[in-house]
Amino acid sequence: MKRFHVHVSVHDLPESVRFYSGLFGAPPSVEKADYAKWMLDDPKVNFAISRRGRAAGVNHLGFQVESDDELKELREQVSKAGIAALDQAAASCCYAKSDKYWIEDPQGVAWETFHTIGSVPIFGEEAQRSGEKSACCIPTAKAESTAACCG
Repeated sequence: MKRFHVHVSVHDLPESVRFYSGLFGAPPSVEKADYAKWMLDDPKVNFAISRRGRAAGVNHLGFQVESDDELKELREQVSKAGIAALDQAAASCCYAKSDKYWIEDPQGVAWETFHTIGSVPIFGEEAQRSGEKSACCIPTAKAESTAACCG
């Protein structure tokens, strides 16, 4: 079963955590100094917020899947539709390790489809190693490697 994913960049994380906790009637399931996430069952959504260098607003949308098979099925679906995708295996981003792929809609909105396979202690491992200071996790258009993280 798929879970809809929304990631919003915010100006003030504590204020936004208070707002979304009130809206959802629950505290975040993950809360860090620069990131918070709610894993809601009704509606079934993975809703994340961060303050990581992007303009405030929708950062990206996507689908979180429960298995590698489901990820492969959706990846084949976009491939058959002729939609270009950037694959990332074992990417470390948003305090999670995931297999994923990225696409962009005609307006340039990034869509991430991912299967989480573990957790990591920092927001963006690849970006930190490369010295990037930009927001994770959207890959740059100039990314030369599928391991690249953060645009």
